[in-house]
Amino acid sequence: MLNENTDIIASKPDNTKDTVDRRFSVAPMMDWTTSDYRVFARTLTKNTLLYTEMVTSGALLKGNNPERFLRYDDCEHPIALQLGGSNAKDLGQCAAMAEKFGYDEVNLNVGCPSDRVQNSLIGACLMAHPDKVKDAMKAMQDACNIPVTIKHRIGLDEQQDYSVVRDFVGDVATTGVNTFIVHARNAILQGLSPKENREIPPLKYHYVHQLKEDFPDLEIIINGGIKTIEECQTHLLKVDGVMIGREAYHNPWLLSQVDQAIYGNTPLVTDRYQALEAFVPYVEEQLARGERLLHLTRHILGIFQGEPGGKQFRRYLSENGHKADANVNVLLEAIDLVKHHQHKG
Repeated sequence: MLNENTDIIASKPDNTKDTVDRRFSVAPMMDWTTSDYRVFARTLTKNTLLYTEMVTSGALLKGNNPERFLRYDDCEHPIALQLGGSNAKDLGQCAAMAEKFGYDEVNLNVGCPSDRVQNSLIGACLMAHPDKVKDAMKAMQDACNIPVTIKHRIGLDEQQDYSVVRDFVGDVATTGVNTFIVHARNAILQGLSPKENREIPPLKYHYVHQLKEDFPDLEIIINGGIKTIEECQTHLLKVDGVMIGREAYHNPWLLSQVDQAIYGNTPLVTDRYQALEAFVPYVEEQLARGERLLHLTRHILGIFQGEPGGKQFRRYLSENGHKADANVNVLLEAIDLVKHHQHKG
Protein backbone atom coordinates (compact mmCIF):
# COMPACT_ATOMS: atom_id res chain seq x y z
CA MET A 1 0.00 0.00 0.00
CA LEU A 2 2.82 2.40 0.82
CA ASN A 3 5.30 3.59 -1.76
CA GLU A 4 8.61 1.79 -1.29
CA ASN A 5 10.67 4.89 -1.95
CA THR A 6 10.17 6.92 1.20
CA ASP A 7 12.41 9.71 -0.03
CA ILE A 8 10.57 10.33 -3.24
CA ILE A 9 9.74 13.86 -4.31
CA ALA A 10 6.57 13.76 -6.31
CA SER A 11 6.30 15.31 -9.73
CA LYS A 12 4.40 18.51 -10.28
CA PRO A 13 0.65 17.87 -10.55
CA ASP A 14 -0.49 17.49 -14.16
CA ASN A 15 -3.54 19.66 -13.62
CA THR A 16 -2.69 23.02 -12.11
CA LYS A 17 -6.33 23.94 -11.58
CA ASP A 18 -7.72 23.61 -8.07
CA THR A 19 -8.79 20.00 -7.96
CA VAL A 20 -8.08 19.45 -4.26
CA ASP A 21 -11.10 17.96 -2.47
CA ARG A 22 -11.19 19.62 0.95
CA ARG A 23 -14.34 18.07 2.37
CA PHE A 24 -12.20 16.53 5.11
CA SER A 25 -8.67 17.40 6.19
CA VAL A 26 -6.29 16.93 9.11
CA ALA A 27 -5.02 20.21 10.56
CA PRO A 28 -1.36 21.19 10.53
CA MET A 29 -0.01 20.56 14.05
CA MET A 30 3.54 21.27 15.20
CA ASP A 31 5.49 18.13 16.18
CA TRP A 32 2.48 15.97 15.30
CA THR A 33 1.67 16.06 11.58
CA THR A 34 5.13 14.88 10.57
CA SER A 35 5.70 12.73 7.52
CA ASP A 36 5.68 9.64 9.75
CA TYR A 37 2.21 10.51 11.06
CA ARG A 38 0.94 11.28 7.58
CA VAL A 39 2.17 7.95 6.21
CA PHE A 40 0.32 6.19 9.02
CA ALA A 41 -2.80 8.26 8.27
CA ARG A 42 -2.64 6.96 4.70
CA THR A 43 -3.07 3.40 5.96
CA LEU A 44 -6.48 4.57 7.23
CA THR A 45 -7.75 7.02 4.63
CA LYS A 46 -7.09 7.64 0.95
CA ASN A 47 -9.17 10.79 0.46
CA THR A 48 -8.35 12.97 3.48
CA LEU A 49 -6.30 16.07 2.67
CA LEU A 50 -3.19 16.07 4.89
CA TYR A 51 -1.19 19.11 5.99
CA THR A 52 2.43 19.42 7.00
CA GLU A 53 3.52 21.04 10.21
CA MET A 54 3.96 24.79 9.76
CA VAL A 55 7.30 25.51 8.06
CA THR A 56 8.63 29.06 8.34
CA SER A 57 9.85 30.91 5.29
CA GLY A 58 13.15 31.42 7.11
CA ALA A 59 13.66 27.68 7.53
CA LEU A 60 13.24 27.20 3.77
CA LEU A 61 15.21 30.21 2.55
CA LYS A 62 17.95 30.61 5.15
CA GLY A 63 18.53 27.08 6.37
CA ASN A 64 21.27 24.79 5.08
CA ASN A 65 18.93 21.95 4.14
CA PRO A 66 15.46 23.13 3.11
CA GLU A 67 14.74 19.75 1.52
CA ARG A 68 14.44 18.14 4.94
CA PHE A 69 11.37 20.32 5.63
CA LEU A 70 9.84 19.55 2.24
CA ARG A 71 10.50 15.84 1.82
CA TYR A 72 7.55 13.46 2.04
CA ASP A 73 6.48 10.00 0.92
CA ASP A 74 4.61 9.80 -2.36
CA CYS A 75 1.72 7.99 -0.64
CA GLU A 76 0.90 11.18 1.30
CA HIS A 77 -0.98 12.85 -1.57
CA PRO A 78 -3.17 14.82 -1.43
CA ILE A 79 -0.86 16.93 0.73
CA ALA A 80 -0.61 20.64 1.50
CA LEU A 81 2.41 22.59 2.74
CA GLN A 82 1.65 25.14 5.44
CA LEU A 83 3.92 28.18 5.56
CA GLY A 84 4.58 30.65 8.35
CA GLY A 85 5.83 34.12 7.52
CA SER A 86 4.82 37.65 6.61
CA ASN A 87 7.32 38.83 3.99
CA ALA A 88 5.52 38.66 0.67
CA LYS A 89 8.63 38.12 -1.45
CA ASP A 90 9.87 35.32 0.80
CA LEU A 91 6.48 33.63 0.88
CA GLY A 92 6.29 33.81 -2.90
CA GLN A 93 9.63 32.01 -3.16
CA CYS A 94 8.41 29.37 -0.73
CA ALA A 95 5.19 28.87 -2.67
CA ALA A 96 7.28 28.23 -5.77
CA MET A 97 9.26 25.65 -3.80
CA ALA A 98 6.01 23.99 -2.71
CA GLU A 99 5.00 23.60 -6.35
CA LYS A 100 8.44 22.35 -7.37
CA PHE A 101 8.28 19.66 -4.68
CA GLY A 102 4.89 18.49 -5.90
CA TYR A 103 2.61 19.70 -3.12
CA ASP A 104 -1.08 19.84 -4.02
CA GLU A 105 -1.66 23.09 -2.11
CA VAL A 106 0.25 25.76 -0.23
CA ASN A 107 -1.34 27.42 2.82
CA LEU A 108 -0.49 30.48 4.92
CA ASN A 109 -0.76 30.24 8.70
CA VAL A 110 -2.68 33.23 10.10
CA GLY A 111 -3.93 31.33 13.14
CA CYS A 112 -1.03 30.34 15.41
CA PRO A 113 -1.07 32.45 18.60
CA SER A 114 2.28 31.54 20.19
CA ASP A 115 4.59 34.30 21.47
CA ARG A 116 7.50 32.83 19.55
CA VAL A 117 5.88 33.29 16.16
CA GLN A 118 4.25 36.61 17.06
CA ASN A 119 7.71 38.11 17.50
CA SER A 120 8.44 37.25 13.87
CA LEU A 121 5.03 38.55 12.71
CA ILE A 122 3.87 35.00 11.96
CA GLY A 123 0.49 33.45 12.63
CA ALA A 124 -2.65 34.93 14.17
CA CYS A 125 -1.17 38.38 14.80
CA LEU A 126 -1.27 38.90 11.02
CA MET A 127 -5.04 39.30 11.24
CA ALA A 128 -4.26 42.80 12.52
CA HIS A 129 -2.30 43.46 9.32
CA PRO A 130 -4.64 42.57 6.45
CA ASP A 131 -2.55 44.50 3.92
CA LYS A 132 0.45 42.30 4.70
CA VAL A 133 -1.74 39.23 4.35
CA LYS A 134 -3.03 40.44 0.99
CA ASP A 135 0.50 41.17 -0.26
CA ALA A 136 1.53 37.67 0.79
CA MET A 137 -1.47 36.06 -0.88
CA LYS A 138 -0.79 37.93 -4.12
CA ALA A 139 2.89 37.00 -4.11
CA MET A 140 2.17 33.34 -3.43
CA GLN A 141 -0.43 33.13 -6.18
CA ASP A 142 1.89 34.89 -8.64
CA ALA A 143 4.71 32.46 -7.83
CA CYS A 144 2.92 29.15 -8.36
CA ASN A 145 0.09 27.40 -10.16
CA ILE A 146 -1.07 25.23 -7.26
CA PRO A 147 -3.91 26.43 -5.00
CA VAL A 148 -3.01 29.04 -2.38
CA THR A 149 -5.16 28.95 0.76
CA ILE A 150 -5.26 30.63 4.16
CA LYS A 151 -5.99 29.39 7.68
CA HIS A 152 -7.03 31.98 10.27
CA ARG A 153 -9.08 32.70 13.41
CA ILE A 154 -12.37 34.58 13.78
CA GLY A 155 -10.73 37.47 15.61
CA LEU A 156 -8.06 38.63 18.04
CA ASP A 157 -8.19 39.18 21.79
CA GLU A 158 -11.41 41.00 22.76
CA GLN A 159 -12.82 41.31 19.24
CA GLN A 160 -16.24 39.69 19.51
CA ASP A 161 -18.19 40.95 16.51
CA TYR A 162 -18.82 38.73 13.51
CA SER A 163 -17.95 41.72 11.34
CA VAL A 164 -14.25 41.23 12.22
CA VAL A 165 -13.91 37.92 10.43
CA ARG A 166 -16.40 38.89 7.73
CA ASP A 167 -14.40 41.99 6.81
CA PHE A 168 -11.09 40.12 6.97
CA VAL A 169 -12.31 37.39 4.61
CA GLY A 170 -13.92 39.89 2.27
CA ASP A 171 -10.70 41.94 2.14
CA VAL A 172 -8.35 38.99 1.56
CA ALA A 173 -10.69 37.49 -1.05
CA THR A 174 -10.03 40.51 -3.28
CA THR A 175 -6.63 38.95 -4.02
CA GLY A 176 -8.27 35.99 -5.72
CA VAL A 177 -7.80 33.56 -2.85
CA ASN A 178 -10.83 31.29 -2.84
CA THR A 179 -10.31 28.93 0.13
CA PHE A 180 -10.53 30.05 3.75
CA ILE A 181 -9.95 27.60 6.60
CA VAL A 182 -11.47 29.18 9.70
CA HIS A 183 -10.64 28.14 13.26
CA ALA A 184 -13.86 29.15 14.97
CA ARG A 185 -12.16 30.73 18.00
CA ASN A 186 -10.49 34.02 18.74
CA ALA A 187 -6.73 34.01 19.24
CA ILE A 188 -5.70 35.58 22.55
CA LEU A 189 -2.27 37.01 21.85
CA GLN A 190 -1.25 37.75 25.44
CA GLY A 191 -1.81 35.67 28.56
CA LEU A 192 -2.80 32.31 27.06
CA SER A 193 -0.53 29.51 25.92
CA PRO A 194 -1.05 27.95 22.48
CA LYS A 195 -2.70 24.98 24.22
CA GLU A 196 -5.06 27.28 26.15
CA ASN A 197 -5.80 29.11 22.90
CA ARG A 198 -7.17 25.84 21.53
CA GLU A 199 -9.47 25.35 24.52
CA ILE A 200 -10.44 28.56 26.35
CA PRO A 201 -11.75 31.03 23.74
CA PRO A 202 -15.34 29.95 23.00
CA LEU A 203 -16.13 28.23 19.74
CA LYS A 204 -18.44 30.20 17.46
CA TYR A 205 -19.31 27.80 14.69
CA HIS A 206 -22.21 30.00 13.65
CA TYR A 207 -19.72 32.67 12.57
CA VAL A 208 -18.15 30.24 10.10
CA HIS A 209 -21.55 29.07 8.85
CA GLN A 210 -22.49 32.72 8.32
CA LEU A 211 -19.35 33.29 6.27
CA LYS A 212 -20.54 30.70 3.78
CA GLU A 213 -23.90 32.44 3.56
CA ASP A 214 -22.26 35.82 3.05
CA PHE A 215 -19.63 34.54 0.60
CA PRO A 216 -21.33 31.68 -1.28
CA ASP A 217 -18.66 31.70 -4.01
CA LEU A 218 -15.81 31.13 -1.55
CA GLU A 219 -14.77 27.74 -0.22
CA ILE A 220 -15.21 27.87 3.56
CA ILE A 221 -13.65 25.14 5.74
CA ILE A 222 -14.51 24.93 9.45
CA ASN A 223 -11.98 23.99 12.14
CA GLY A 224 -11.90 23.82 15.93
CA GLY A 225 -13.03 21.29 18.53
CA ILE A 226 -14.71 18.88 16.11
CA LYS A 227 -14.40 15.26 17.23
CA THR A 228 -16.79 12.95 15.39
CA ILE A 229 -17.79 12.01 11.86
CA GLU A 230 -21.38 12.87 12.79
CA GLU A 231 -20.34 16.43 13.70
CA CYS A 232 -18.49 16.67 10.39
CA GLN A 233 -21.58 15.63 8.46
CA THR A 234 -23.67 18.23 10.30
CA HIS A 235 -21.20 21.01 9.50
CA LEU A 236 -21.00 19.91 5.87
CA LEU A 237 -24.65 20.89 5.50
CA LYS A 238 -23.54 24.51 6.01
CA VAL A 239 -19.89 24.76 4.88
CA ASP A 240 -17.68 23.20 2.20
CA GLY A 241 -15.28 21.23 4.37
CA VAL A 242 -14.24 20.22 7.86
CA MET A 243 -10.72 20.20 9.30
CA ILE A 244 -10.02 18.08 12.40
CA GLY A 245 -6.91 18.48 14.51
CA ARG A 246 -6.16 16.83 17.85
CA GLU A 247 -8.87 14.15 17.61
CA ALA A 248 -7.37 12.82 14.36
CA TYR A 249 -4.06 12.46 16.17
CA HIS A 250 -5.12 11.05 19.53
CA ASN A 251 -7.80 8.82 18.00
CA PRO A 252 -6.50 8.05 14.50
CA TRP A 253 -9.01 5.24 13.91
CA LEU A 254 -11.49 8.05 13.25
CA LEU A 255 -9.78 8.47 9.88
CA SER A 256 -10.82 4.98 8.81
CA GLN A 257 -14.43 6.17 8.58
CA VAL A 258 -13.76 9.20 6.40
CA ASP A 259 -13.50 7.65 2.93
CA GLN A 260 -16.91 6.00 3.21
CA ALA A 261 -18.83 8.50 5.39
CA ILE A 262 -17.59 11.71 3.77
CA TYR A 263 -16.54 10.66 0.25
CA GLY A 264 -18.79 7.66 -0.39
CA ASN A 265 -15.86 5.37 -1.16
CA THR A 266 -14.88 1.92 0.08
CA PRO A 267 -12.95 1.99 3.39
CA LEU A 268 -9.25 1.18 3.12
CA VAL A 269 -9.28 -1.05 6.20
CA THR A 270 -11.87 -2.79 8.31
CA ASP A 271 -9.83 -3.20 11.48
CA ARG A 272 -6.88 -1.60 13.24
CA TYR A 273 -4.58 -4.54 12.65
CA GLN A 274 -4.78 -4.05 8.88
CA ALA A 275 -3.62 -0.44 9.26
CA LEU A 276 -0.73 -1.45 11.49
CA GLU A 277 0.30 -4.24 9.10
CA ALA A 278 0.42 -1.71 6.27
CA PHE A 279 2.59 0.59 8.41
CA VAL A 280 5.16 -2.06 9.41
CA PRO A 281 7.15 -2.02 6.11
CA TYR A 282 7.52 1.76 6.41
CA VAL A 283 8.73 1.38 10.00
CA GLU A 284 11.32 -1.17 8.87
CA GLU A 285 12.54 1.12 6.09
CA GLN A 286 12.89 4.09 8.41
CA LEU A 287 14.70 2.05 11.04
CA ALA A 288 17.13 0.92 8.35
CA ARG A 289 17.79 4.60 7.61
CA GLY A 290 18.73 5.22 11.23
CA GLU A 291 15.40 6.49 12.57
CA ARG A 292 14.57 5.68 16.18
CA LEU A 293 11.54 3.47 16.78
CA LEU A 294 10.09 5.88 19.34
CA HIS A 295 9.93 8.66 16.73
CA LEU A 296 7.75 6.43 14.56
CA THR A 297 5.53 4.75 17.13
CA ARG A 298 4.67 7.91 19.07
CA HIS A 299 2.21 8.75 16.29
CA ILE A 300 0.26 5.49 16.60
CA LEU A 301 -0.18 5.28 20.38
CA GLY A 302 -3.89 6.13 20.10
CA ILE A 303 -4.85 3.57 17.45
CA PHE A 304 -6.51 1.32 20.08
CA GLN A 305 -8.07 4.20 22.04
CA GLY A 306 -11.13 2.93 23.90
CA GLU A 307 -10.43 -0.66 22.89
CA PRO A 308 -9.50 -3.59 25.15
CA GLY A 309 -5.72 -3.76 25.30
CA GLY A 310 -5.25 -0.15 24.27
CA LYS A 311 -3.53 0.87 27.49
CA GLN A 312 -1.22 -2.13 27.35
CA PHE A 313 -0.31 -1.23 23.74
CA ARG A 314 0.60 2.32 24.70
CA ARG A 315 2.51 1.26 27.78
CA TYR A 316 4.53 -1.41 25.99
CA LEU A 317 5.56 0.97 23.20
CA SER A 318 6.34 3.78 25.64
CA GLU A 319 8.44 1.58 27.91
CA ASN A 320 10.35 -0.24 25.17
CA GLY A 321 10.27 1.96 22.08
CA HIS A 322 12.74 4.51 23.43
CA LYS A 323 15.61 2.05 23.81
CA ALA A 324 18.47 2.63 21.43
CA ASP A 325 18.30 -0.91 20.05
CA ALA A 326 14.50 -1.04 19.77
CA ASN A 327 13.49 -2.60 16.47
CA VAL A 328 10.28 -3.49 14.66
CA ASN A 329 9.80 -6.49 16.96
CA VAL A 330 8.83 -4.11 19.76
CA LEU A 331 5.90 -2.92 17.64
CA LEU A 332 4.95 -6.46 16.65
CA GLU A 333 5.06 -7.55 20.30
CA ALA A 334 2.83 -4.61 21.29
CA ILE A 335 0.31 -5.65 18.62
CA ASP A 336 0.41 -9.25 19.85
CA LEU A 337 -0.26 -8.01 23.38
CA VAL A 338 -3.50 -6.41 22.20
CA LYS A 339 -4.53 -9.52 20.26
CA HIS A 340 -3.90 -11.66 23.34
CA HIS A 341 -5.82 -9.25 25.57
CA GLN A 342 -8.80 -9.13 23.20
CA HIS A 343 -8.81 -12.88 22.67
CA LYS A 344 -8.70 -13.44 26.43
CA GLY A 345 -11.52 -10.93 26.88
